[in-house]
Amino acid sequence: MSKEVRVRFAPSPTGDLHVGNIRTALFDWAYARHTGGKFIFRIEDTDRERVTDQYIQGAIDTMKWLGLDWDEGPEVGGPHGPYLQSQRLDIYAKWAQTFLDQKDAYYCFCTPEELEALREEQKKANQAPGYNGKCRNLTLEQQTEFKNQGRSAVIRMRMPEGETKFVDVIRGEVSFDHKFVPDFVLVRADGSPLYTLAVAVDDVLMKVTHVLRGEDLLSSTPRQIRVYQAMGVQEEDYPVFAHLPFVMGKDNAKLSKRNGEVSVSWYRAQGYLPESICNYLALLGWSPGDDKENISMQELVNLFTVDRVHASPARFDPKKLDALNADKIRALSSEEFLERSWNYIVEQNLIENNQGNKEIIASLLPIIQERIVTLNEIPAMANFLFVEQVEIEEESKEMMSKVETKEILQAALNQIKPLNTWDKENLENVLRGELIENRGLKPRIAFAPIRIAVTGSHISPPLFESMVLLGKDRCISRISKSL
Repeated sequence: MSKEVRVRFAPSPTGDLHVGNIRTALFDWAYARHTGGKFIFRIEDTDRERVTDQYIQGAIDTMKWLGLDWDEGPEVGGPHGPYLQSQRLDIYAKWAQTFLDQKDAYYCFCTPEELEALREEQKKANQAPGYNGKCRNLTLEQQTEFKNQGRSAVIRMRMPEGETKFVDVIRGEVSFDHKFVPDFVLVRADGSPLYTLAVAVDDVLMKVTHVLRGEDLLSSTPRQIRVYQAMGVQEEDYPVFAHLPFVMGKDNAKLSKRNGEVSVSWYRAQGYLPESICNYLALLGWSPGDDKENISMQELVNLFTVDRVHASPARFDPKKLDALNADKIRALSSEEFLERSWNYIVEQNLIENNQGNKEIIASLLPIIQERIVTLNEIPAMANFLFVEQVEIEEESKEMMSKVETKEILQAALNQIKPLNTWDKENLENVLRGELIENRGLKPRIAFAPIRIAVTGSHISPPLFESMVLLGKDRCISRISKSL
């Protein structure tokens, strides 16, 4: 009988989670759900100066918003907690002492200056940088002498001669010669654990079976395996590793703020749907097959397997995300679109939260659902409905002052004033008949002045529908004021 799949997402939130973090979390989550396994959310917060409570809560909120629910972790608990590393320091201290007792680790008293001098020597000799094992075999007397000199010590793990081999699900067999993996630090001089100790201990104690993480952590794997060995873990019980490809920007450089990468909270504030972000990030390094790109979260769960993750880097293209988000918005039911839009508007404090305003937004949404890319476009499109008189945008003032514009507005006013039935069909009939058929104007020329007069902008929801929502009196008032 095969073991239950247990995967973990273990960020160190020194800021808002970015798209690279979330792509990893998404793949972990999808694999756990696909296999019926467990998804563990663990926070690596031993660096308390950079990992703040605010960032931890932000990571939790982002995961919830994206719908990446976890089976064990913060706010959920579980049998292998606590799930914040800062609450597990005694566990790491115990294992560090065990490694010392077993002679798998040793105290290193080398000063930062000595280590820097060693690096310079290695650089001049064109040697690979790394610790030379100077403190590997210190006697108790030598250790006592260093302590009496006031030197503090880190704890280093001994790397044996030879190599570490393992099979990466994405990259195949990987081998590291230990000549290039020197003895590494487990515990700092102040007693705080380093990543390599904490991550390996936690993975063992939390019974993690699969480690899906970024390619940048591939080189840390032999160190992690060395800790497993010192903990007595047998090779057949090591987690399965899968190192995900880098996400690159449009310029083929590693993703950064300059070429596309921003925090997921930024995308949330811009009005992207969580399922759009998850859908797009799923396509960065993985494919559902059949050239399919627009998939639901349930389809992702059904289709996701690690062996379909590519080894080559993926490219983040904001325009593709925009297109996908627009498709997802168009696919929402009218009720769902209203709920998502109103919740977003209230969350961003863009319009006062009251029932009257919600009804105005509800009336507008059906005519803009096909036109918007992100939810943050709604307030600007809706603004003309919330004011008694509009301010004409700066770039349209020159056009509105032209003689021909005034003629168009006067003609429009003459046509709409007598209307008894104020609906889209009547408005379109009289305005098209007068301005396009009788006067021979092109639609763009004929309707732009009216659009600007009633909405204040040359960009707005569909004109006739906007005029219906605005009402006859306000339309006449605004056109008259423009004249």
